[in-house]
Amino acid sequence: MKVFTENEVMTTYHMSDAIQDIENLFQNIDEVSQTSRIVIPTGEGAKSMLYMPCIHQGKQQGIIKITSITPENPKHHRPTTQANIVITDLTTGEHVASMDGSYLTRLRTGALSGIATKYMSRPDSEVLGMIGTGGMAYEQLLGNLAVRPIKKVLLFNRTTEKAHDFKSRIADKHSNITFEVVSDVSELVKQSDIINCQTKSLTPVFNANDVKDGTHINGIGSYRPEMKEMDNELFPQATQIVFDDLEGVKEEAGEFIEADEKGLFSFDAHNDDLKGVSLKGEIQRQDKDITIFKCVGAAHFDLAVALGAWEKFNK
Repeated sequence: MKVFTENEVMTTYHMSDAIQDIENLFQNIDEVSQTSRIVIPTGEGAKSMLYMPCIHQGKQQGIIKITSITPENPKHHRPTTQANIVITDLTTGEHVASMDGSYLTRLRTGALSGIATKYMSRPDSEVLGMIGTGGMAYEQLLGNLAVRPIKKVLLFNRTTEKAHDFKSRIADKHSNITFEVVSDVSELVKQSDIINCQTKSLTPVFNANDVKDGTHINGIGSYRPEMKEMDNELFPQATQIVFDDLEGVKEEAGEFIEADEKGLFSFDAHNDDLKGVSLKGEIQRQDKDITIFKCVGAAHFDLAVALGAWEKFNK
């Protein structure tokens, strides 16, 4: 078995690769099989272990991703989320590679937001608002930058110092973009053409009344029923609501579960999944329409990027 570190994967495999490989997988999704991911709580709050298996019959390859989420880790200078992906050759049953999966998880999640933004936001969107500047934020930024002409990025974090730290780490890498830390999330929401939420908040991180016409929102942080980072009062106003994985959202996305129970939204009436949007190549939207993408993650996205990285390593 070959073992690849995070730095090796980061050097070899990039955002453009991830977006392309996920959209290519959508075209061959009938060859992919997966089971529901297993989430086992290991403590209070978000602390948990996740196990996500998936196979590609056409390529005769399979993966399992093992993820640990340990919210108290930053206090000890360790990452909150750590992952590893094992790749198996289904022809021989040999486990051929093990990759550090933390970067690949961040990358595929950023790529999913990028794909949603590509098809769902206004093409002239220039202001990106980012709520949450933790471990998932940079790849979320990259996903949006890959598909839209972003000129300004507004940053908000509950702990303002973390937003300033994030800005200091990334601003020089993107000198053509203006980065601004805001202390009032309402200010961010009112100015943004695209809003990216990447938090583990148990309560909404913005007010639906602040969202301007024409805004696209990516929600990627809440992945358990008690988490509700998006204000679900916004859902009746949205003209398009798209999920990465409907069954996963039904089980894990707290703001949508609550909205369905309150009658603000119905899972039966959701517009599409990301696969359908990608294959169509567009959605029907007017400039004033509000659109929402919700992502909870699914193993076939990890399969797409892990096999994509494996193929690049073997070129």
